[in-house]
Amino acid sequence: MKILIIEDDKNILSFLTRGFEEDSFTVDSATSGNDGEYLASINKYDVIILDWMLPNKSGIEILKSLKLKGVSTPVIMLTAKSMLQDKINGIKTGADDYLTKPFEYEELLVRVEALYRRSINSGNNIIKLKNLTVDIDNKIVKKDDVLLKLTLKEYELLTFFIKNKNAVISKSMIEEQLWNNETFINSNVISVTMHNLRAKIGKNMISTNRGLGYKLEI
Repeated sequence: MKILIIEDDKNILSFLTRGFEEDSFTVDSATSGNDGEYLASINKYDVIILDWMLPNKSGIEILKSLKLKGVSTPVIMLTAKSMLQDKINGIKTGADDYLTKPFEYEELLVRVEALYRRSINSGNNIIKLKNLTVDIDNKIVKKDDVLLKLTLKEYELLTFFIKNKNAVISKSMIEEQLWNNETFINSNVISVTMHNLRAKIGKNMISTNRGLGYKLEI
């Protein structure tokens, strides 16, 4: 899962980045409103964690701008504002969830995972694809009711395709989503992961568009 954290408190940002990376997330971050909005506008994220008070532009202003641009990425707001009206304003502006500071990392993690599950299948956490059944809550994939043993990256790749069903996904998009670009060195790891996933779920589930990428057609 790939997330964007927009937070100007460097201690909080470092703490959250370390926590999510240890939990196998890919993390981008920004410490100002302008930089955060730019990243959210040009990249695909599963969830955005957005601070309310930021340099240059507030979290509320960023939310409004992203909605106007048609960005539908789920957003959870972090803020010291605890008044009911502030929460209402955040939700009305487009936030999907709201967490007041101080908070526990474990609670934020649970909320982020819940938003991700919701975005994948609009509240239905059991997904059926031809002869495949994907249980998002329990990270279980079955083919013809037989349990498949997928690696973490294979599972993440499959759910990435599910979220972007019927769209052509390039290798660069997969690299950006599943691997940290800073540590990804020339390798055939994407091709190998794709080959192994296809071998397990069925070669015809994901088609190849030569020169463009791959597509999961549903």
